[in-house]
Amino acid sequence: MLQEQWGKRIAYLGPEASFTYLATKGLFAESWLVPYTTIPECIEAVADGKVDLAVVPVENALEGSVPLTVDYLFHEADLFVTAELLSKIQQHLMVHKNQAACWKDIKAIYSHPHALAQCHKYLFYQFAGVPLNQYSSTAAAAKLVSESPDECIAAIGNSSAAAKYGLEIVEKNIHDFHFNHTRFFVLSKENGRVTKGGASSGPKTTFMLTLPTDGSGALHQVLSVFAWRKLNLSKIESRPLKTGLGDYFFIIDVLADEEEPMMKGAVEELGALGCSVKSLGTYYTYNTPE
Repeated sequence: MLQEQWGKRIAYLGPEASFTYLATKGLFAESWLVPYTTIPECIEAVADGKVDLAVVPVENALEGSVPLTVDYLFHEADLFVTAELLSKIQQHLMVHKNQAACWKDIKAIYSHPHALAQCHKYLFYQFAGVPLNQYSSTAAAAKLVSESPDECIAAIGNSSAAAKYGLEIVEKNIHDFHFNHTRFFVLSKENGRVTKGGASSGPKTTFMLTLPTDGSGALHQVLSVFAWRKLNLSKIESRPLKTGLGDYFFIIDVLADEEEPMMKGAVEELGALGCSVKSLGTYYTYNTPE
């Protein structure tokens, strides 16, 4: 258990007022939050012992997984997931207050790639032809706009970013679909789990695995390991192994504790089939304030 981590150092994808910051602050209100510019920097910070935990986005309901997070956890880092944060995402169009009167003539829009994609329809119909510039986070984009009072540019982000950097929201809730949520992983070097009242679900375990061969029915064999044990999968996804076309690893979320006998048996059977299995640990999900 990781109750003792309360009040310690936690890395997050910054700067302050990013969606990751809000999610982190929602669960770790008493902790020392340390902003980093990129997801790899957050992950390396906890791997190197510079911080105790790191919070990074892993999946959005509209845009799917965050490949950089998933790939880095598989290829580069030996870390564990100790909690999962689930946050509602509301995207707004914001400009410097000096440019509020002419916001419909915006010359460029800045935001995180996922935020831009989440607002694709709105941007296509309202600002066709306007350059869409990718930035490291929505809050960093808002900060850029705040530092450019004489430029007719905009950022896409949350209301906290607008308040933090003194911007004016000119269009609210511009994301294309109503159900827009993001999952965040809380990462640690320890294979423990954050425990706090208010968890929104039972235990969940994430595995990353490779198939034994490229033979017929290999994936079916893997899935049957969980099926006959009645272990419910909430997600399965493939990602390139980066060794050649057609080579993949799989991310599997199982709604069970890895210490349960059936889960231990499943891991043993996967090994017997020739799979390479990496467990990211068992954790609980927490809903964070909007």
